[in-house]
Amino acid sequence: MADAKPRAGRNQAMVRKVRLTTGIILFTYLTTHYLNHALGNISLDAMELGRAPFELLWRSWIGTLALYGAILIHLGLGLWALYERRYFHVTTGQVVQLVLGLSVPPLIMGHVLATRVGAAFFDMQLHYPQELWTFWINNPMRGLEQAVVLVIAWIHGCIGLYYWLRLRRFFPAIAPMLFAGAILLPILALLGFAQGARRLAAMADDPVWLLDQLQRSHALDRAANARLSAIEDALWWAYFAAIALVVAARGVRILVERRRHIIRITYPDGRIVRAPAGMSVLDASRLARVPHASVCGGRGRCSTCRIRIMSGLEQQAPPGAAERAVLARVGADRHTRLACQLKPDGDITIVPLVPANAGAAEGYATSRYRAGQERFVAILFTDIRGSTPIAEKRLPYDIVFLLNRFFETIGSAVLESGGFPNQFIGDSVMALFGLEVPPEQGCRQALAAAHAIAIKLDELNQLLKDDLPVPLRIGIGIHAGTAIVGEMGYRETSTITAVGDPVHVAARLQELTKTYKCQLVVSDAVGEQAGIDLGRFERHEIQVRGRQEPLSIRIIADASELGPAGPAAATETSAPIPAPA
Repeated sequence: MADAKPRAGRNQAMVRKVRLTTGIILFTYLTTHYLNHALGNISLDAMELGRAPFELLWRSWIGTLALYGAILIHLGLGLWALYERRYFHVTTGQVVQLVLGLSVPPLIMGHVLATRVGAAFFDMQLHYPQELWTFWINNPMRGLEQAVVLVIAWIHGCIGLYYWLRLRRFFPAIAPMLFAGAILLPILALLGFAQGARRLAAMADDPVWLLDQLQRSHALDRAANARLSAIEDALWWAYFAAIALVVAARGVRILVERRRHIIRITYPDGRIVRAPAGMSVLDASRLARVPHASVCGGRGRCSTCRIRIMSGLEQQAPPGAAERAVLARVGADRHTRLACQLKPDGDITIVPLVPANAGAAEGYATSRYRAGQERFVAILFTDIRGSTPIAEKRLPYDIVFLLNRFFETIGSAVLESGGFPNQFIGDSVMALFGLEVPPEQGCRQALAAAHAIAIKLDELNQLLKDDLPVPLRIGIGIHAGTAIVGEMGYRETSTITAVGDPVHVAARLQELTKTYKCQLVVSDAVGEQAGIDLGRFERHEIQVRGRQEPLSIRIIADASELGPAGPAAATETSAPIPAPA
């Protein structure tokens, strides 16, 4: 059973690739067909001239094999998708795409038989003059039918390409151009067809010219038309019988599943959904109408359906190669799975990790902290001292301008030192160091940032000395330790941040700058980890609320005293604080 699950995952990945490949082939055929039609806006001769490379591409044995092979395989996969789909709500776009795709074959069947079968077995030769005469003058309803089916096939293909491309990072940049092309090309093609037909209608007033064109086409006699009509009727019955067989198979599957082992899926709100063993978690959610994100429609590509397994993980089969690749893209841990790929064999408790209304951006490759992890980090807090008097009697514009300049000063110093400014709240800033470097380097970066902040703040005060009643003063607190680091927040407001005891302590140290009337309070843990001797600075032991052991801290009146290469009293063996890059 364990081997069967990864094999099923590989089969699903192969089906998706084949569906995409055949879809691209058919969409390319439609695009070249539309381009050929669009030449009718120039002239009939231009349409005929464009037909030559079109037929060279699609009527060669390679093009014919690719085109009709893609048609049959894509149609078969469409019927398979109809069988597999367990619900027809929520994912409206996929349902519309499926319905449009299944409606194309019966509408296009007569045209294919007349052009390809008639040409192969009855020596019928249709060029643009003959086709325009047939569809515009002789049988305009058939012409309208062909225009409709081309539009239906085009919309079906555009939806498929949209679902494929919207998961790519470059898609937002090219989406306007693709949208314009998707609208303009069929319009130009239909206009070209109509313009060519109008020119032909004027030429068809000459009976001699019309008779010559019809003779060149080797038009079918009544017996040949009857044989083609019989073939078309047989294909119609076969196609609708295939759909009926798929619908019947869906009914049999439901009856079989009801007799199989039933498992329970428990959601965060306490809701329990009972589903047959082997049904995916996403399908179970959708059938029970539990909101669950799935941008790609459950094809295992977008990762937005991912869940965290709270209990029952040991009973589940391991993820296949395709699922592992998607999970690795978003930095997921072993407790995270894709709901569309996980088919539980036993009871399971889950927590969806993405909001139900998530967009395609949630499936992009993101930081490895998306799922959260423990990491040793240095945390810096800074806050403006005496901001209330500064804000009094100032216009809102002035206050916003001042705070933005302050945030720019702090943020640039942190970034240049190798840190990450992750929270700007009121007139306070929190920054993380050591996210991507060893702990000792992260602590050195935090101390370097404190030095850089002090220097840049002096420069800012000098720049704004005519606008401020008193210079800006700040307090900085730095502590280091193991914290939970992860991407937290809601949708667009999510950012990498940290929670835990080190964060609380760093914030407390920043508050102590008021008590000790200094600019920087740093814990000895930071200096020890950085390999920096802070013995020159005044030492205190404090009791931090929530901690049993006292904390040793250093009081630094001016953070610029640290110097870009460490404090003046650092020993010869001390590692220097790197200067800002």
